[in-house]
Order: sequence, then C-alpha cells, then structure tokens
Amino acid sequence: MAFLLKSAHVVDPQLGLDDIRDVLIEGKEIKAVEKGIECGEDMEVIDCSGKYLVPGLVDMHVHFRDPGFEYKETMETGARAATHGGFTDVATMPNTDPVIDTGTGVRYQIDRAHAANLCHVRPIGSLTRGQKGEALAEIGDMVMEGACAFSDDGHGVQSAGMMRTCMDYVSQFDRVAIAHCEDESLTVHGVINEGRASTRLGMFGWPALGEEMEIYRDIELCRLTGCPLHIAHISTAKGLELVKAAKAEGLPVTCEVTPHHLFLNEEDISSVYDTNLKMNPPLRLKSDMEALVEGVIDGSIDCVVTDHAPHAQHEKDCEWEIAFFGTIGLETSLPLMLNNLVRTGKMSWSRLVEVMAVRPREVLRLRPVRIEVSSRADLTLIDPASEVTVDADYFESLSKNSAFLGQTLVGVATDVFVDGRHTLKDGIVA
Repeated sequence: MAFLLKSAHVVDPQLGLDDIRDVLIEGKEIKAVEKGIECGEDMEVIDCSGKYLVPGLVDMHVHFRDPGFEYKETMETGARAATHGGFTDVATMPNTDPVIDTGTGVRYQIDRAHAANLCHVRPIGSLTRGQKGEALAEIGDMVMEGACAFSDDGHGVQSAGMMRTCMDYVSQFDRVAIAHCEDESLTVHGVINEGRASTRLGMFGWPALGEEMEIYRDIELCRLTGCPLHIAHISTAKGLELVKAAKAEGLPVTCEVTPHHLFLNEEDISSVYDTNLKMNPPLRLKSDMEALVEGVIDGSIDCVVTDHAPHAQHEKDCEWEIAFFGTIGLETSLPLMLNNLVRTGKMSWSRLVEVMAVRPREVLRLRPVRIEVSSRADLTLIDPASEVTVDADYFESLSKNSAFLGQTLVGVATDVFVDGRHTLKDGIVA
C-alpha cells in the first residue's frame, strides 16, 4: 500500500531540510518529497499537521535478553517496545545466554527479529569468547552473518593486551569496537557512585575513576591499532573531556550517553532506595550530568542511547545491594529528550535527529536513511504536543523497571514506518 503523509514538518539535517512537506511512500521507498502532492488511488492519506517527520530513530545500545533470559524480554517484546518508542533500528548487545559470540548466534537474533516483523534488529557480537576476556570470539564469522559492531558490554575487556588483540582484529572488518569502560579492580562490590551518595546511604561505592581509567586506556589502544572506538554509556565529565581530546587529535573515537545519565544524578537516590535507579555505570554527580547535557548539545557526544536493560520484578524488588543493574528506556527516550531539551529550547530538532538517527547509523556503518526520493522508507512521525504518563500500563516491554515511573512527559512518536510498513499507527503497535 502507498502512504501519503500530508503537511508534515520534515526535519533532516543531512539534507538541510526543515520545512513543511508532503511525503509519498510506495513499497519500501520514498517516492516523492514535495509540497502539495495530489492523492491518488490505493493511497492512504495521513494528516501530519503539527507533527514532525524525521529519519527513523536508531538505538544502538539495547539488551533484548534473547536467548537465555526470555522471562525479562524476548525479541518480539523488545521489538514492540522499540516500535512504541519510535525506533526503526536497534542494536542488541551480546550478553545473553549463550553469549552472541558466533555467526550462529547472530543469525538466531536476526531470524527472531524477522519473525517479529517490526523493527530492524542489528546484533552486536561479543569481542571475546563467552565475554570472558580470554580468547577472541569468531569476529569474521559474525561479520558475515550480519554483526554491526563488537562489544563485551556488561563486563568490559579487563586485559589491555586482550583488548588490543580484539581491536587489531575488528579493525580489519570496518566495524567499531564498543567499549564498556569499567576497571573491575576498582569497582568491585560497588553499587552506587562513590562519594556523597555512597557515604550518605551506607553502600559500597563505584568510583568515577573506574570508568575514566579504561576510557583513557582504550583511547590509547585506538591510537595504537587504528581501530574505530566507541565509548558506551559515558557518565562523567572527565571521561567526556578525554573523548573530546581524542577527537581533537583526529582519532576515530565516538561516544554515547543515556537519558538516565542526562536527566538523573546521585541526588535523585533517596532513602527510599528505589532500585530502578541502580545503574551501571551509576548515576553520577549533578556536575557530571550537566556536562553531559552540554556535550549532547554542542556535538561532543555523538549518540543518545537507552542501554535498555529489562529485569523481572523480583530482580528489582529487593535490597539495593543485590538488585540487578539497569533500567528500561526504549519507550521513554524520545519523550525525555523532547520534554527536557527540545521543548525548553536547549536543543534544536536538527540536533535531536543527529544524535538519535543520523550519527548512530554512521557509527554502526548502516546505510543512511534520508527523507528524499529513493531512500528507504524508515521514518518516525512525532507529535510534540502529545502527553504521556509513564506507568506500567504504558510499556510494551515485558519488564517495567523504569527509572522514570510516575513522570508525565510531553512529546511522543505516533507513527513509525519500517521498509514502508506502518508498524506504529496512532501510538498503537501494529
């Protein structure tokens, strides 16, 4: 079926486009982008007045828990959450059971995603076998099956020598090594940011240095190997300064940040001990949060990701020390960015599209999506005035462990097109 999107405010910084247009979708592609396209036969017309149309959003850091932990999230429920959140593409981290460290594992995830038939799922392969940091995983085999990047996310490669070997190998395949930067000799037993929060609440601290030392190490390994390096879920101002210095040198280094590190900090953790605020890396200082916001706005940070980390209720409804790390985020990421940065005038729509659609595709070496003739019809339609209440009923995700429960946000995706298929219709997953 053909779709005619009428009077959408189209924003695509790749084309310098920020204006009202009609967009015609036929099959898997965009057939026309003009003013005043006439409606034809067998064409569904969608009134987009007051809404923004952008290239499909990409989240390059999610955990779908499939295989092995399907009680938390499956490929289907994860894809539903992504679609509900306005995403056309997601990249899945490999810390499943078994770990995605072979071509077979990559193919399994792709096939399961095809069965769900909602969004594009781009598997990220493990750097080391079993994510144990001891032996190289089957990098070449995974590339052949469709792995878009490589990471030992959730652990990080502890040995500098092993990380060098990984980066030497990954660099041969035009892929990026995604670094979970955590020196476990410094973070052992840590469950909260080390400093005032850990002292006030009486818990083992996770120092910023445990992240910053590995950011420095991996940047130096990038210099040595030439392998493109992407720093995952950056959380400190000093870590960001290290990345900015590497970029200024011309090193192939990029980084990402999560909404929870942009809009929450350690002061939000109270004596209620809300375990939905237990993250890895942990919520940092307010000054770190403010530096990260500035980094997103000024272009120092390349991508906004969710680190979508679903957990069952019993894994969060317990003492802080034993609760699992992480929060879900696919369905709140766009509303949080719109509510806190775009609506306040701190960030332009063009910059939003860059960090949530354009740069993630570039980092992952995915084919660009532009709102122009012959481009793939992967599109997100956004209502900037629609209000959502973040509660358990709002989520399509199988798990409900959101750090933003109870908030009311303004701005949400209403429609999503993936390869020309209408996967989200008026806020309802198809």
